[in-house]
Amino acid sequence: MITVIIAEDHQALIDGMKSFLKNERDIQIIGHANDGFSLIENARKLKPKVIITDIRMPKCDGILATKTIKAELPDTKIIAFSMFDHDDAISQMKEAGASGYIMKNSSLQTVLDAIRAVSQGYSYFVNEAENEYEVSKNELFFSSREKEILQLIAEGKSSQEIAEILFIEKSTVDSHRKNMSKKIKTIGKNDLTKFALERKYDYL
Repeated sequence: MITVIIAEDHQALIDGMKSFLKNERDIQIIGHANDGFSLIENARKLKPKVIITDIRMPKCDGILATKTIKAELPDTKIIAFSMFDHDDAISQMKEAGASGYIMKNSSLQTVLDAIRAVSQGYSYFVNEAENEYEVSKNELFFSSREKEILQLIAEGKSSQEIAEILFIEKSTVDSHRKNMSKKIKTIGKNDLTKFALERKYDYL
């Protein structure tokens, strides 16, 4: 289970993320904070696997909070959450120990991908200017569901067949395919199938 604390001074954003993430079986929101000091206190008490924190918060900003938490809880992964795509802010959060940086106008799916990525040891930094993201490690990050779908694509299954096998909607399969295509930066219609075939045995 990926335990998460969200730190944000706008309660509506916290409520929106909590509502979106509550149905994810591998993620549990165990706390939230509206300022940096409360975040540090909650992190010490609850020891989450992942923290999503705003950079600009009352009492103590996200950069100082990240430094403090990483010094005490080095295994906790921290994702910066900001309205601003400033290289200086990103570099400061990296130096403080953050594993990711996402924009407040990012999709909730991006938030979900970032949580899963950093929990597995990846870094996840969104670039608003290019509307792209960078996932850093030795290989691309795919969620467990995406790995299942990739394997079935490699076996020649259609989206409808995959949906029936996994007991999900075909539209959900199509959405996953679209997200995976973005991750591997495909161009042609059959590029994802080619990629799946090349990686057929990687996700068994």
